[in-house]
Amino acid sequence: MPHKMTLTGSATGPLREYDRYVAFDMREKGSPSAPKGLKKSTFISYTVFVAKKAFNKTGLTKKSIMHEKILVQGEPTLDIPIDECPGEIGIICFQITVLPNKNDKEANESKDKKEAQQEVSKAQQEVAATKQEEKQAPVAKEAKTVQPEVKETPVQEKKAAQPKQQQPIQPKGTKDVVSFEDIIVPEAFLKTRPNPVKTEEVIEFVKRTGHLDKPLTIEKESKILKDGYRRYIVAKTMKIDKVPVVYEYRN
Repeated sequence: MPHKMTLTGSATGPLREYDRYVAFDMREKGSPSAPKGLKKSTFISYTVFVAKKAFNKTGLTKKSIMHEKILVQGEPTLDIPIDECPGEIGIICFQITVLPNKNDKEANESKDKKEAQQEVSKAQQEVAATKQEEKQAPVAKEAKTVQPEVKETPVQEKKAAQPKQQQPIQPKGTKDVVSFEDIIVPEAFLKTRPNPVKTEEVIEFVKRTGHLDKPLTIEKESKILKDGYRRYIVAKTMKIDKVPVVYEYRN
């Protein structure tokens, strides 16, 4: 019988395209408990290989696959070259499905409920205002007092018109923020592949905080990357336009 496997979760690394298929990394944690006398299982990293035709039917993209929850059904393989399979186990995918996001469903239900409550509250306020106007109508006929309209001064109007601008938070030690497109990556870095598990940890940090965990190190004049290639890959994956940097000056 074939060794069938089922994985659920999101991609932990960027989508890689080949001639007739695409590949991406996933991982699953082990059970929190184990039979008495045995060690608890740890997470295992997988590299999933999907035919391009099957992948295109899901509607997933290079960006969305990092955020959508997916279900993968397939068989394990040990015959994939190690440079194409950074995961501990390769999975030949026979079926891939995008799962509904539970948080989005709950958020929509909560939003609908809140809007309904606001409509009821607004209707009650209108009824109360109408009753109040009916009570005050006789008094208004006897004493027609015109209240002067209070106008805001130009300074107050200018302050109200200017929205507060919040500066984006940057990691500790940042000396400057530069455009991602201006950074030049040496060929020596391009020939390497950062550890996918550590790369995923930085991606999760960006998802939680909205910024990188550390600044990149570049030469000030040439903008050549000197250190932080993993964070460069994460910035590229997460579509970060401006990246924090520190400078390394030429001797």
